[in-house]
Parts: sequence; C-alpha cells; structure tokens
Amino acid sequence: MNFEKLFLYKQWSDQRLFKAVDQINQVQYLEDYNFAKQQFNHMIIVEELFRSRLENKKALHTQTNTEFLPSLDELKHRIAESHLWFIEFVQNIPSNQLAEIIHFQFIDKKTGSLSIEEIFFHIINHGTYHRGNIAHALHHAQVVHPADTYTVFIHQYEPERRVG
Repeated sequence: MNFEKLFLYKQWSDQRLFKAVDQINQVQYLEDYNFAKQQFNHMIIVEELFRSRLENKKALHTQTNTEFLPSLDELKHRIAESHLWFIEFVQNIPSNQLAEIIHFQFIDKKTGSLSIEEIFFHIINHGTYHRGNIAHALHHAQVVHPADTYTVFIHQYEPERRVG
C-alpha cells in the first residue's frame, strides 16, 4: 500500500475542506461552523496522539477533544504540520518496519496495540470519517462541499490516469 499517496490525499482533501468551512456564514450558521471546528479539533488531537506513540513520546493530550475550541487558523496550522510529519515519516520508514507493533495506552486508560501500518490506516480512515461529518454541516450551512474522493484526487495528482 502506498501510504505516501494516501497521506497526500488526506492533505489535499483536508485543505479543500478548510476552504469550504471558511465560507460558512458564522452569523447565520455558527453552530455548523463550530461543529466543523470541533471535528477538525478531534481529528488533530487523534493524529497528535498517534504521532506521540510512533515517536515513543509522552502524549500531549488527556482527552480526544477540548473544552474550548481553537481558532480555525490554529487548526489549519496544526493539521498542516501533521500532514507534513506523516508524509515525511512514511517516506522514510523502511517497509519491513510497517508490521512492527506499537503498544500504548488509550485515553480511557486501557492498553492497546497496533502495527505501524494499522496506525497509518487509522489516521487516513479517521480523517475520512470526520470529513464526512463536516460535509453534513456544510450542507446544512448551504456551502458547497468540495469533491474529496480518492478518485478525484488521484486524477488531479496523476492526470495521465484519466483518459477521455
């Protein structure tokens, strides 16, 4: 599996979604705007938690969300940093290490373990799930949801694969 391409896809789709969320009328649809921020906030916290596990560092968070939501600009910045970190990490990890099992403690204090490639899959899949939730808020706030499927991405990333 080409994890670099999958993380490039995640980067592309998250960036498109941030642009759409920027278009929400915050006076008329503040609840939808805040919901989108909450979803991005949760996404980045989970990414930062798994990054700390991959780096064998102490977790930065004790919950998977926060009482107060960061600004959309802060969320954009943190998620952009996460994209760059994961893309570089997958570019540099030897394929024979992908099956390595990482043992860790979840937020609920229960222990768990995942292989490195399972962590990658979780981050990609988790982002897709929450982008879908944000798409619902965009629809409610009357903002067009950008096409963010992998097929749209790959044909923009590699236009020679789209014929006709």
